[in-house]
Amino acid sequence: MDYSWYMSMKRTNVYADPEDLAIIKEAAKRRGISEAEIIRQGIHLAAMANRVWDEPLFSRTFEGPGRTPSKAEVQDAVVDAVRRETGPGTAA
Repeated sequence: MDYSWYMSMKRTNVYADPEDLAIIKEAAKRRGISEAEIIRQGIHLAAMANRVWDEPLFSRTFEGPGRTPSKAEVQDAVVDAVRRETGPGTAA
């Protein structure tokens, strides 16, 4: 087995709920992977969920009336877009 990835990891100790550990043990056996791998995946998910990104998720701005459109305005916009996509004389 190739353990080259092992040297780039850092060991740490954490306290965990015994019920959570039992679930992890079951899942590891069912999936055929180590409990440590499941815990590493969980740590990675927690890290990514709490990451602060340098750039905003949405960097573009869109023109609009500066207010939330009404339900009727949204429906009208969708109908207009469908008509443009399907072309004249096509039943939508």
